[in-house]
Amino acid sequence: MTAAEGPGRALRLATRGSALALAQSRLVVDGLRAAWPELRVELVTVVTEGDRRRDVPAAALGGKGIFTAAVQQAVLDGRADLAAHSAKDLPAAQVPGLVLAAVPLRDDPRDVLLGRGALAGLDDLAPGARVGTGSPRRVALLNWLRPDLELVSIRGNVDSRVRRVHAGELDAVVLAAAGLRRLGLTSDAAVPLDPETFTPAPGQGTLAVEAREDDTGALGLLSALTHRPSRVALRAERAFLQRLGGSCPLPAGALLRPTDAGPLEIQGFLSALDGKGLVRERLRGPADDPEGLGRTLADRLLDACGPEVRALVEGSRR
Repeated sequence: MTAAEGPGRALRLATRGSALALAQSRLVVDGLRAAWPELRVELVTVVTEGDRRRDVPAAALGGKGIFTAAVQQAVLDGRADLAAHSAKDLPAAQVPGLVLAAVPLRDDPRDVLLGRGALAGLDDLAPGARVGTGSPRRVALLNWLRPDLELVSIRGNVDSRVRRVHAGELDAVVLAAAGLRRLGLTSDAAVPLDPETFTPAPGQGTLAVEAREDDTGALGLLSALTHRPSRVALRAERAFLQRLGGSCPLPAGALLRPTDAGPLEIQGFLSALDGKGLVRERLRGPADDPEGLGRTLADRLLDACGPEVRALVEGSRR
């Protein structure tokens, strides 16, 4: 089947059932229907390991893959034709039999600080303020920037995290700006954190759509969704992550600035969980080799970091 035959086919899109995952999947559906107005797309809801075991920290469940493996398996099994993910949840290694078929326009990659009162940034939090996050990257950056804060490990959907702030259980939470926007929860109380110091996770703000590598029909339909600069950025950031191990959450971040031409620029950091030994680097490289730039960034950071951080990276590679 060719892309031109798309209107005659109903596509099944596998997705998690969380409010955010469904909102993101509907963005993919809207993009497909904009390109193919008569195309029928059905959502196939999948329960993942991360959804079933909300009481266990993500790192204890194996980190990356706990929110994506079951969704990917639905495509491999033929229960669905496509899978939609938050790109930052994807392990860096591509699953055999699947391809990253589309990368739509990236949303805001930044983190935001959401507090109970008006905040201009992290400096406005009182010493000892309780800040919720479940991400090793955010924990490391918060420890580096504000070691006096009390960090509270949290899981659960975005709505529940926001409610814990409003209920007074937490003074603030750190969340992805894109997630808040996609759920319609953006407010003046959500203060963006400068990516120059609070470096985002690789792929944050980006959607990744996978399909079976032999499904030429679906691949043809999805080609209309890809935004080239966003895909280039994701290629670099995923290569960075893969060089570091890519299977477990690490206190690391990377962000490539989108560009249509000229050299690429990427920045990143690597740290221990307590924020000590944090190293940062910024590189420029040719536009035709984003993966090489991402790998070079990882290598530079590994060369500069201390033994405690190297041990974390080695652990993620096992």
